[in-house]
Amino acid sequence: MTKTYSAFNIIKEAFKGHKGWSPAWRSPKPKAQYEVIIIGGGGHGLATAYYLAKNHGVKDIAIVEKGWLGSGNTGRNTTAIRSNYFYPESCALYDLSVRLYEKLSIELNYNVMFSQRGLMVVFHSEAEMEMAVRGMNAMMLGGTDARLLDANEVKQRAPLLNYRADARYPIHGAVIQERGGTARHDAVAWGYARAADALGVDIIQNCEVKDVIIEGGTMTGVETNLGPIRASRFGAAIAGHSSVLARMAGYQLPIHSYALQAFVSEPLKPVIDVLAFSSTYGAYISQSDKGGLVIGGGLDRVPSYGQKGNMPMQENVLSGIVEFAPALAKVKLMRHWAGIVDVTPDSSPLIGPSGVEGLYINCGWGTGGFKAIPAGGYLFAHLLATGSHHEISRPFDPSRFQSAQLIDEGAASGIAH
Repeated sequence: MTKTYSAFNIIKEAFKGHKGWSPAWRSPKPKAQYEVIIIGGGGHGLATAYYLAKNHGVKDIAIVEKGWLGSGNTGRNTTAIRSNYFYPESCALYDLSVRLYEKLSIELNYNVMFSQRGLMVVFHSEAEMEMAVRGMNAMMLGGTDARLLDANEVKQRAPLLNYRADARYPIHGAVIQERGGTARHDAVAWGYARAADALGVDIIQNCEVKDVIIEGGTMTGVETNLGPIRASRFGAAIAGHSSVLARMAGYQLPIHSYALQAFVSEPLKPVIDVLAFSSTYGAYISQSDKGGLVIGGGLDRVPSYGQKGNMPMQENVLSGIVEFAPALAKVKLMRHWAGIVDVTPDSSPLIGPSGVEGLYINCGWGTGGFKAIPAGGYLFAHLLATGSHHEISRPFDPSRFQSAQLIDEGAASGIAH
């Protein structure tokens, strides 16, 4: 039973150093053997363990995380959630995620603060508007909601943006997905962690995988800083470091890792109630519930495992925002960070066997990992439990690169969000 606290008790705990709080999940020592080990304690790893236990009855599960929960990309993103992709395979995948997000707070009994404030893709020329109509039709055929806005409708929805006659890129219209929005990134991780722990999953933090144990061509264990841990099956959900594990296990991935930068401003009164982005300006913006403006842009196309940005990319993104919304020119920035994203040649994820017996992969989400956490976990759990694909995940098997059945979402991925 979940313990509740009055406002007085919450204040009292703050002065006492929170010594009366009940832990949200256990911190167990690793056992020598599990049925399934999930490598990676971010959103996808936590969601996979939760659905594996809840939907498939697999209880003997460990999550091993080299840092703390959500310390990778789950805690280093701009929290946008959408399913407005071009190909029907992508629409099915990401719309599953939106549907799961819509019920997630109730399912986990934990408020993930999913706010369906809408996501608006702004266009700046007649040629872009022509392509926007084509994209919108594809989204609707794929089962995703989308609606075309003219310039006046965009202004009504987001008066903060630049509608001046002398704008470098005048606004011609937009496509909006009303069901899109944002969620609280750490709440998503914590909600899945608490729910997985309640189902018996061992969440082992500060447990770094140093090497893999392969016997007779089959992966049977991992060497960690806490000692060897063995299992029957392994699932890797480690985003930007997927290629590092691949080198350990001796397989190859068609992936490059890049830094993806983001910013948050000082808190402001409400100035924009929709997530708006422009691929022309190379920037996008939303406002958090605390008032900070969350700003993001494109990838720094220098391969890197560093969780930090660089000045040229910062200048590109922030100069784009200033032209996109000139009223923000003098707003002060509070924080800047970067995540490590793993990008495939077709900008679509990899879900399937790694090529090493016993090891399955969930990676290659690029800039779309956070929005896909529920679907990624749901589908990866199905794969680990049954050994075969769910119909939604099948098109994203790594074998598509041998069969040339690519799902090229480079345009729909656009800038990172």
